[in-house]
Amino acid sequence: WFSGDDVYMSNENERQEYVLNENGIIFVGNARYIEARGWYYGQFQDLLNICLTMLDLSLYYRQDPAMDVSRRGDPKYVGRVISSMINGNDNDNGVLLGKWQGNFHSHENPSRWDGSVVILKKWRQDNYRPVQYGQCWVFAGVMCTVLRCLGIPTRLVSNFNSAHDVDRNLSIDKYYDSSGRSLNISKDSTWDYHVWNESWFIRPDLGRSYNGWQVLDATPQEQSRG
Repeated sequence: WFSGDDVYMSNENERQEYVLNENGIIFVGNARYIEARGWYYGQFQDLLNICLTMLDLSLYYRQDPAMDVSRRGDPKYVGRVISSMINGNDNDNGVLLGKWQGNFHSHENPSRWDGSVVILKKWRQDNYRPVQYGQCWVFAGVMCTVLRCLGIPTRLVSNFNSAHDVDRNLSIDKYYDSSGRSLNISKDSTWDYHVWNESWFIRPDLGRSYNGWQVLDATPQEQSRG
């Protein structure tokens, strides 16, 4: 609400939706059959200490506590730390482990989750061991809760027929033999859908034209630039 804040959002309707609203809808499925899932963010439900502990458990804090704490007023830095901590793939006591195939008999099927509060409290109850399991919309829902709890306006974005370009040549490559049969040698793929987050803050490092919604994605897929 303070106009001098990096996360200042001037539109009151947007503040109500992206800061204060504890309930939302996540769109999943595929382009021909889009399903709306209800999600309880619950960012005001006694989660602040959990979210602050998440910052203290991060690899950033462990490597340089003074530097980490000094940068916690920077929403882009906090967003990067939280996007790393929402998943547990970096051996950093992250919140959720991802699983996309096989059975889920011994743990929770990602499709059973309908809110962030129970996940975050289970993470704390289990002494900050990753909760099993999550998929993209679960990672995004939990990240939205944490960032709103920390005062950063955040929303979810769903994309259908989502291209996943592994070799970064800006195309999805498919290979066929001389008879027209598909060869399964490309690592590129197209997902039915993917869900990520956008957070609202200014970018003094890039210039005013880049102020506004910033993309953050907590779903673990592969290492970024090593």
